[in-house]
Formats: sequence, structure tokens, C-alpha cells
Amino acid sequence: MNSLLQTFSKPILFIFLVCFSLVYLRAWARNMGLQIPHSKTPSLLQLTIGFVTNFFDSLGIGSFAPTTSWFKLQNLVPDEHIPGTMHVGHSFPVIVQAFVFMTIIQVDMPTLIALIVMSVAGAWLGARSITKWPRNYIQIGLGLALGVAAVTFVMQLLGVDFVANLTGDSLKLTGSKLWIGMAGTFVMGALMTLGVGMYAPTMIMVSMLGMNPIVSFPIMMGSCAFLMPTASIRFMQSNAYSLRPALGLALGGVPGVLLGAFVVKEMPLDLMRWLVVAVVTYTSFAMLRSAYIQKSRVAEEV
Repeated sequence: MNSLLQTFSKPILFIFLVCFSLVYLRAWARNMGLQIPHSKTPSLLQLTIGFVTNFFDSLGIGSFAPTTSWFKLQNLVPDEHIPGTMHVGHSFPVIVQAFVFMTIIQVDMPTLIALIVMSVAGAWLGARSITKWPRNYIQIGLGLALGVAAVTFVMQLLGVDFVANLTGDSLKLTGSKLWIGMAGTFVMGALMTLGVGMYAPTMIMVSMLGMNPIVSFPIMMGSCAFLMPTASIRFMQSNAYSLRPALGLALGGVPGVLLGAFVVKEMPLDLMRWLVVAVVTYTSFAMLRSAYIQKSRVAEEV
């Protein structure tokens, strides 16, 4: 029974993802047709941003923070259009990531589907209450938690006795660990509606639950591939994005994704674990910095 579930669940998941992809692409094609006639061809710089940010996204670092920084540094996109441009532009590379990582990385399919479904449920059901929380408080909490997790993970890698067995090489979750994983991805899916990325928290969560850290990639990418196109359609409907930079992210991002996937696939397990530490440390610092900047802005307005 379990083998049949493993055999048929992946094609079914792929079919659903194809359907989501077609709805997103059709909506974008129609929206492009409604845009004021002008050049829709992205510049070399816009394609480069797509390539670089999605390459690092494939390594688990995330694409939103570096894209936002690049856009603001060179004044490429109005501030009010940055969230929409990133969602619309990065959705297609993330869909490609999902297909690639779910194909090349072995993971227990019932576990993968359960965690993806819960992340989507979190975005739909949990967002209503989560979005009422102060964003900077969430960033501070997650930033500190990720910092502690990174230190703990380093101690595990260095062989400190009382944390040496926190991680493992399993490709699936069962029993209470599965329930914990489902609860975790539900919360992370809800937090994505606030712009809080789920990559680093997912990496730490699956590692601490005894899974091989590489399985976090199909979980992360699969979840975002269902979440982001839905959000993108809302931005399209209100024209709250910039077309050419979004096209640059999409078209430049695909080769970046493919290169990043090759790097991840060939990476030894120990090096993969150190990558998790680097990603989590970076994300912890970025969240705490964002919370500080937001608090400073509120103080200035007052």
C-alpha cells in the first residue's frame, strides 16, 4: 500500500502543480496584454538580477531580500511595486525549482504532501490571525530563535555530546514528529503572508526532526510554488507591479535555478549541513536588522 502511495502521489502532486502554473501563466499573459503598449523586453541588468537572486534562492538563501536590496539600490522599481514585482517575477522560477527538486531529491511523498498542504492551509487559514500580529515582533522572535538554532546546529556538527544526535538522515517523518512538522509548516505558511520567508525555518525544523537537511529543498520549493502564484494573481489584478523587472526575474531566474539545483544535488551531506548554518545565520541577522529598521522608522514618524 505504501509503495503504491509513493508511486502515484508524485504524479498527482505534479498534475496539481501544472494546473497552478497554467492558471498563473494565463493570468500573467492576459495582464501583459492589458499593459500600455511599450517595450516589454527586460534589460540585461534585470535579467542578471533574476539569475543571481534565483541562484541563491536555489541554495536556500531566499530571493526576496537580495532582490529588494538590488531594486532599491539602483531605483529600478517604485517602492510600492516591489512586493508585487517580486511575487509575479519569482513565481515562475520557484515553480521550476519545485519540479526540479521534487524530481532529483528523494523524499517520502506522504511526508512531502502533508507538509506542503499544511503550508498552503496556513497561508489561507492562518493568515487572517497572523497578519494582526506586529511584524517586527515576529521578526525579532524568529531572528532570535534562528540564531539559537544556528548555534545548536554548529555544536551538533562539531560533535558536542548533548546535541550530537539532534539531526539525522531520514527521508520521512512519522508519528509525533510528523504532527510537529505539519504544525510547523502551517505556521510558516501563515507567516509568509507577512513577508517572512520559510526557507531557513524549514531547514532547521526538518534537521531537528531527524531528517536529511537536503529534503528541506523540495518541501520549501513545493510549498512556495503553490503559495506564490496565488498571491501573484492578486498583484496582477491591481497592477501593483512593474512588468519589465518582473519579466527579468522570471526569464533570468530559470537558468539560475538550474545551476543552483545542480550545486545542491552534488553537495556532500556535511557541506550541506554547513550551508544550512550559513543560511540560518544570514536569515537571523536579516530578520533582526529588518525589525530594527522598521522600529526606527516608526519612531521617526512619531
